[in-house]
Amino acid sequence: MAVTKVVVDPVTRIEGHLRIEVAAENGRIQNAWATASAFRGIELVLQGRDPRDGWAFAQRICGVCTTVHAIASIRAVEDALDITIPPCANLIRNLVTGMQFVHDHVMHFYHLHALDWVDVVSALKADPEAAGKIAASISPWPSNSGQYFKAVQERLAKFAGSGQLGIFANGYWGHPAYKLPPEVNLIGVAHYLETLDWQRDAVRLHTVFGGKNPHPNFLVGGMASAINVDARATINGARIAELKDIIARARAIVEQVYWPDLLAIASFYPEWTKIGGGVPNYLCYGEFPVDIKDTDSYYFKPGVVLGNDISKAYPFDEELVREQVTASWYDYPADAPAEGLHPYKGETMPKYTGPQPPWEFLQGLDKYTWMKAPRYEGRPMQVGPLARIVVGYAQGHKDIQAIAKQAMDTLKVGPSALFSTAGRTLARGMETVLIARQMDKWMDQLIERIANGDVATFTRDKWDPSTWPAKAQGFGRADVPRGALGHWVQIENGKFTRYQCVVPSTWNCSPRDDKGQTGPYEAALMDNHPLAKADQPLEIIRTIHSFDPCLACGVHVLDMEGNPISEVKVQ
Repeated sequence: MAVTKVVVDPVTRIEGHLRIEVAAENGRIQNAWATASAFRGIELVLQGRDPRDGWAFAQRICGVCTTVHAIASIRAVEDALDITIPPCANLIRNLVTGMQFVHDHVMHFYHLHALDWVDVVSALKADPEAAGKIAASISPWPSNSGQYFKAVQERLAKFAGSGQLGIFANGYWGHPAYKLPPEVNLIGVAHYLETLDWQRDAVRLHTVFGGKNPHPNFLVGGMASAINVDARATINGARIAELKDIIARARAIVEQVYWPDLLAIASFYPEWTKIGGGVPNYLCYGEFPVDIKDTDSYYFKPGVVLGNDISKAYPFDEELVREQVTASWYDYPADAPAEGLHPYKGETMPKYTGPQPPWEFLQGLDKYTWMKAPRYEGRPMQVGPLARIVVGYAQGHKDIQAIAKQAMDTLKVGPSALFSTAGRTLARGMETVLIARQMDKWMDQLIERIANGDVATFTRDKWDPSTWPAKAQGFGRADVPRGALGHWVQIENGKFTRYQCVVPSTWNCSPRDDKGQTGPYEAALMDNHPLAKADQPLEIIRTIHSFDPCLACGVHVLDMEGNPISEVKVQ
């Protein structure tokens, strides 16, 4: 049978510009290429700037991943200058980052990924009363009633009756890969709409601690969040009560809507626990520290798992990270080693050689993306929620093992089910539950410190550049919603002289390296991966969305010349 070539450009319901090309035969994908199609440049913008201001520029890498580049940038500068922040500032950072996780993951599932599994048009055929009974059987959420689901169905019918589906237009509705009964589809659509309203509540925590969202305010040396329980324009008693309520509502959405829906929907797609695993190596930098310098204090500890072997986790060593440009539109110095450059020696030297058909890769046309190819000890690595769950499971993290067991028992699968498209999506839900629960604890710890008179959120130690060493370098580690994020900085005479970011989507969207090893997106699409209808590549979208791509983080600067809005090509 002839090889079918499919181009999806751009992949929608993600941040940024991603082009996926595959070669399929007999209904299975045999080869794949992931192309980031816009240039990367903010690292160059940051050179020569004051390190105390770097976070504000770095945070503009992306508006969806709000907070994460700021926190990595600040940690890099604090590492370089050996700054220790006050405990209250660390708790506030954990709360801000934690709410970013919860908000990002819930919104990802319902608004970027759920419609890969939920057939919106099928929901019009549902029995609302039956939908209410199903929902009530899996969750005590107050809205789980036949009357509520009937109102949602009527709202959806008005869209359809007008000849348009509004926000639900342009889906592959009716595709044979959809398997949910109409009632479960209606539940999914209802909660899509409900969480769309909820997100406005969730981000209020960022506005209290950081002044706004997106892009809350941060500060090298702590947080710009003054605490005085008796003052009006500070974190006071009323604000603390408000924050407790926001966290409680977020936890309820996670535990009573998102997590039950995720398990229920996954139960109809058991075959997807055997599809799309791809790269069997997992990397976690660690996140949610008590003390940033003590990695044993992190809630998610750094580590590495190799070869899908969850019996052992290896320590993470930052010095083993390299980036290659073998298949990327960049140059490296002529003396750069074949294994690539460590970010402290990294270069951002764009060299666009033109669009080339990736399926001619092995014929010498080998440059096809603006993504570099990060490697850890020469290995491609998956990063993100699945990596955090796999690494934590291997380390014996009791909370992770308990939530993973709940999922596996519910779905009647073993640990190997994690290494799949469905496993990647389930892992995101697992960690959201855990983080939502931890936020209660961090808030209580902050309240206890305030009650004991500890209200410091900033240290002036080493704020004055005259106290800095002539040269310094630092690594800003963060493990953020999409995975391992590193900012590496070098400072000389009070200014950045080098700034390199290796972001989660760079790891996951990595192209081929000098050994021909594929990155995680590409490898996942080549792992037992179906493609039922080449002109409706729903299965490709499912697996790519399971990573939650953020190409804006990987490439940083948009192409302003204007490209087609969407395109699917079949050859």
